[in-house]
Amino acid sequence: MADLQLAENRAPTVAQAGVWLACIECEETFAPFAEVIYRCGECGGLLEARYDHYPDFTEFSGRGVWRYAAALPFETGVSLPEGDTPLHEVPGLCAELDLPALRVKHEGMNPTGSFKDRGMTVGVEVAKAVGVSRLACASTGNTSAALAAYGARAGLETLVLLPTGKVAAGKLAQAALHGARVLEVEDNFDTCLDIVSDLADRDEAYLLNSLNPFRLEGQKTIGFEIVERFLDDYGTLPDRICLPVGNAGNTAALYKAFRELVESGAIEAKEMPKLTGIQTEGAAPLVEAIENGSEAITRWGSVETKATAIRIGNPVNAPKALPGIRETGGTAISVSDEAVTNAQRALAEEGIGVEPASAASLAGLRKLREQGIVSSDERVVCLTTGHLLKDPAAAASAGSDPEPVAGDTESVLEHLAE
Repeated sequence: MADLQLAENRAPTVAQAGVWLACIECEETFAPFAEVIYRCGECGGLLEARYDHYPDFTEFSGRGVWRYAAALPFETGVSLPEGDTPLHEVPGLCAELDLPALRVKHEGMNPTGSFKDRGMTVGVEVAKAVGVSRLACASTGNTSAALAAYGARAGLETLVLLPTGKVAAGKLAQAALHGARVLEVEDNFDTCLDIVSDLADRDEAYLLNSLNPFRLEGQKTIGFEIVERFLDDYGTLPDRICLPVGNAGNTAALYKAFRELVESGAIEAKEMPKLTGIQTEGAAPLVEAIENGSEAITRWGSVETKATAIRIGNPVNAPKALPGIRETGGTAISVSDEAVTNAQRALAEEGIGVEPASAASLAGLRKLREQGIVSSDERVVCLTTGHLLKDPAAAASAGSDPEPVAGDTESVLEHLAE
């Protein structure tokens, strides 16, 4: 082991009983905290957390991510706090799309402005449990902001690798202010992830991208919140959830949440919402796999889109996400950058401010309604993943221009009357 040193006195992090890791490919199992592990030691497959007991909603209490502690590896974690985000009604869009119910789950209302906080509250607690001293991630921006904040809260060194010139100013500022060491790599996100993964393999840092199975444990609480709120408001689950896809972590996490609720008896398998992934035309490897009926994605060497948070050509969670889309009866579709900007404006007209990648969910829903793939009797949730101030330049570009006026009341009145 090089710079990734185990602490002499590990923090008092106590794991729940009956937690282990299992390979999704070969089903080999591993102890979760005895060693640092990201992939199966036998076949290299992705790992996911498993439990002896899957709770139903009667076993949950409190608010936010840690309301669902009975379904997580720990009773509590490094928290700011996170979760308990709004599920907005959007009456104008609901009427436009002729749907009986349309809600927007706005993850931009988390502490650092994105859904990534849900994964970090669990992931950084795992880092404490295994006693590491340096955390690291590759990022298109939101992961770096969340890791920097939660790493600072935990008193741990944080390293982030970002593609040069490809990260929105708001996200870069967050990572820097929270004290992360920021390295700008002269290539794309996928190369950054290759490097961080190699550093992790060399024991130089603890990886907290969504390749880490515990990141998705926090993110699955999005699904728990959606199900609970829909049951309260409608007495049923949504028929479909549309969500942006970058590394496909949320798609995998939501599918895991629904499977656990089925296992606990809280819902039936036939009730699982159709998971519908939305990418942009310039970065759509998962859509390509769905359209081709492929069991795996083909890495895109070149990706480009204004939706910077999902500018990813090699979604590492595709092996978990593709079955989630197919087995829930969902689909995946790509949209243009122009459609994303139009959707961003439409959400803003409802009072919901999101960064461009977030608006992909609505852009995709609009396209699916036009194609008749989403029917007029469906209850739909659009997941928006990041706040509009994550990318202020994009927000300014999508919005109206300031209007110059002289500095007196009469000039203002005359200007308004023109």
